[in-house]
Amino acid sequence: MEKTKKKGLLVVSFGTSVHKTREKTIDAIEQALQEAFGEFTCYRAWTSKFIIRKLRERDQIQIDTVTEAMERMFKDGVTDVLVQPTHVLNGIENEQMIAEVSACQGWFRSVCIGTPLLAGEEDVADVAEAVAEEFSWLPQEEALVLMGHGTSHEANEIYAALDHCLKRMGHDNMFLGTVEASPSLLNLMERVQAYGAKKVTLAPFMVVAGDHALHDLSGEGADSWKSQLEDSGYQVRCVLKGLGEYPKIRRLYVKHAEGALRIC
Repeated sequence: MEKTKKKGLLVVSFGTSVHKTREKTIDAIEQALQEAFGEFTCYRAWTSKFIIRKLRERDQIQIDTVTEAMERMFKDGVTDVLVQPTHVLNGIENEQMIAEVSACQGWFRSVCIGTPLLAGEEDVADVAEAVAEEFSWLPQEEALVLMGHGTSHEANEIYAALDHCLKRMGHDNMFLGTVEASPSLLNLMERVQAYGAKKVTLAPFMVVAGDHALHDLSGEGADSWKSQLEDSGYQVRCVLKGLGEYPKIRRLYVKHAEGALRIC
């Protein structure tokens, strides 16, 4: 007799140690996916072992790694798995996740893996639209500076593609850079100066408004983007809202999961 089919939905995030932003972002994305795939049992995994360890030691909260979550689903009798990452791009973390999932693939009847937020040209246009919609209140004479994470992986090119897309859509006052790669804040400041803006709105281009947003973006330290812009004479406003808080972004993750099921 064929084994009864039991579906599992694994939502994989980098993770965050800031509970307030997790509730508004990762939790909200998981909820949107659970609502879209009601017949699936929902599971969570994070890829940052540092954050997993921090939560375990600081808050006594246990979060599964990808392998642990796959083992949990197998023990729970799940036969068919849908994996949806909340990663922004297909960089090091996402590739590592795929490798870990693939190593466990033989335990299940089927394993489908969705793509991260920015996986192709259509995604770039959709995300640019979501950002422009979120900041539609911004006056044209003011600049929006978005802080992405950045990576040494070749996928980092997607940040420049998104910046170009915003410009093609007519949002010449919107600029996207990264905290750990390129374009850097120095690159962006040159562009903001050329644009002629006196006021700058800073916002994270990250799923969560976590440590990078609280310290590297809006912190009072001399090296934060806020401090550097203020030192250069700009009036700065910080909007600490992660991408996971944008309804349109959450819908895109659902769309990617649906696409994974169609082609799996």
